Amino acid sequence: MSSPRVENLLAQMTTAEKVGQLTQYFYFQVDEVEEHLARGGVGSVLFVTDPAVLNRLQKQALEGSRHQIPLLVGFDVIHGLRTIFPVPIALAASWDTDLIERAQTVAAREARAVGIHWAFAPMVDIARDPRWGRMIEGAGEDPLLGGDVAAAQVRGLQGAQLGDSDRVVAGPKHFAGYGAALGGRDYDEADISDQEFYNVYLEPFRAAVDAGAGNIMAAYMDLNGVPATGNRWLLTDILREHLGFEGFVVSDANSARDLWTHHFARDLADAGVRAINAGLDLEMAIHDPAFGHLEAAVENGLVTIERIDESVRRLLTVKEQLGLFENVFVDEAVAAQVLADPAHREVAREAAARSAVLLRNEDGALPLDADALSKVAVIGHLADSPRDTLGPWVFDYDLDETVTILDGLRARFEGRAEVTYAVGAALPERTYESMFEEMGQGTSGPPRGLTEPIDAPAELDRAVAHASEADVAIVVLGERQDMIGEGASRASLELPGDQLRLLQEVVATGTPTVLVLMNGRPLDIVWATENVPAILDVWYPGTQGGAAVADLLLGDAVPAGKLPFTWPRSVGQVPIHHAVTRSHDPSKQWRRYWDEESTPLFPFGHGLSYATFEHSRIAVDRASVGRDESVTVSVDVTNTSSVDGVEVAQLYLHQRHGTSSRPMRQLKGYRRIAVAAGATERVTFEVGPAQRRYWSAATRDWVVDASTFDVYVGGSAAAELATEFTVTD
Repeated sequence: MSSPRVENLLAQMTTAEKVGQLTQYFYFQVDEVEEHLARGGVGSVLFVTDPAVLNRLQKQALEGSRHQIPLLVGFDVIHGLRTIFPVPIALAASWDTDLIERAQTVAAREARAVGIHWAFAPMVDIARDPRWGRMIEGAGEDPLLGGDVAAAQVRGLQGAQLGDSDRVVAGPKHFAGYGAALGGRDYDEADISDQEFYNVYLEPFRAAVDAGAGNIMAAYMDLNGVPATGNRWLLTDILREHLGFEGFVVSDANSARDLWTHHFARDLADAGVRAINAGLDLEMAIHDPAFGHLEAAVENGLVTIERIDESVRRLLTVKEQLGLFENVFVDEAVAAQVLADPAHREVAREAAARSAVLLRNEDGALPLDADALSKVAVIGHLADSPRDTLGPWVFDYDLDETVTILDGLRARFEGRAEVTYAVGAALPERTYESMFEEMGQGTSGPPRGLTEPIDAPAELDRAVAHASEADVAIVVLGERQDMIGEGASRASLELPGDQLRLLQEVVATGTPTVLVLMNGRPLDIVWATENVPAILDVWYPGTQGGAAVADLLLGDAVPAGKLPFTWPRSVGQVPIHHAVTRSHDPSKQWRRYWDEESTPLFPFGHGLSYATFEHSRIAVDRASVGRDESVTVSVDVTNTSSVDGVEVAQLYLHQRHGTSSRPMRQLKGYRRIAVAAGATERVTFEVGPAQRRYWSAATRDWVVDASTFDVYVGGSAAAELATEFTVTD
């Protein structure tokens, strides 16, 4: 139900004015956008972060509109605006929804301060193929974890309700199934079975909508042969009727125009008609929008004015909820203060520490004993590259305040030990131009101080010499930030360039070696897992990343992150995930390849700590319950070490028989708990109808079966501690 103000505006607006409200322009073609503003033909703009420019654009919008309608300003606030947090896949690895909510609260505060009202986040696409570059923007492979992370981000960005002070509209994307692109190739079509669509890919969107998300972004690709942006079943039947979404739907950049590109629409005018009739409300366009033809479409009876009004009503309502009709301008001095708030950097440092995943730690190689070290060799292009430390999908950053891993270690060892640095092996350039180069945003560039191509053999020798003379070698490897993200899928998961050779040469010196990974997807590190005692995945850790990594390596912080995806041994295993069904020959379940093990390198949920944990005394409160009843599963988590730590206890469920075959392991609950050294905490999980419910292709509906259920609890999807219960009719 809209307000009297919105209804009065609708009654006064011409069709042309209404259509203008349904167009969002990139602020790239400045003259073109400002020409549209002068005649009230723009409802929204994006890709502006300067508060002075935004104030000027708002003034132009008000002066150009007969009705004094302000602009809605959107931006890619994916993992921070000025304060950059770890990339989204890293935040998901924290399994800490309170932390994620706090991080997005900071991001929202900074965005709103400069005049941004709406974030194109969170990305909630499930990703099970690490070749797909955009998996870095999501929460990994699991619908439960993905849904919890999505809801936390919505709460952080929007607050308790749309219009809360210092908050912005959250825009979950990309609806729906984009993460299933064929071959992991960005923008390619997705073919998803109904059971996968409802049980896996839809669930994070359901959680985001239930959390109150004010916007949903449509996806680029064909879903089962129908482009998502023109798919009425998807945008109306599923999103609005099934999920109950009441906000507005925006296209991805040019994806309404792309209905023509897809050979789905006859021409650009037909693309606009198909998109709005499918359920799209706002077109994001770089130029020549398909919605620019809607006035003629109304005149020709192809689109009803009631359908136009429906979309305009949604846009005007969100502007009213945000208070833009009363207070659209921002205080530039206040904006500068908010962006510089040191408290924001502290949250970023905490987030980077909590997101890191300790993959391997043989014989207690970590943490390092700072008092026993006199010389530390830091090696790798990424160790001193501020831009790569931040990761992709950030634009308003300040490189001067970015703490690289080398910066963090030098600060930590100042006056105590010598820290030397060698690039060792420069990372290669991408084979093809990145989308960020096309947009004029530049690439990673060389590490600080490296202004010309290196002499590769000499630099490798230099790195080896540094390692030979040091007490410990910290080797930082991975992908440059422009090697992952949108338009950055990869056919290989190997470490780019000569990084593996660099690692092998350093290890061959005999100096104790620690591998630190900077990445947003699993990489081929099989050799490292067999030859390097300590491997710490720090992702792209953000503004305070280097400080957090130093904290972790030296034990000032204890790793507690867990993998949000299954880590394959090689690209030949993908797509791979933990929630697979039992085969006709279970004895060969993990021997599917004759040339390699079928087991992953690391299971979903894996992550070590400097503390050690034991899970024991698993129990269910009732052996048998009815379909509508719940059981409580309890388990002891004991810290068997002398170090305080945090464990993420994970509960997995398997239904033995029923309407459909069910996965051998499905994550159905988790608890992130602090356990003091030597202490035991009793952890409980409720397993009710909501955890057992699923969509079955046999009935074409949701079911809750009577069956026997296996319960597993532990520190990863490989948990062995088990019990069972029965659900009866």
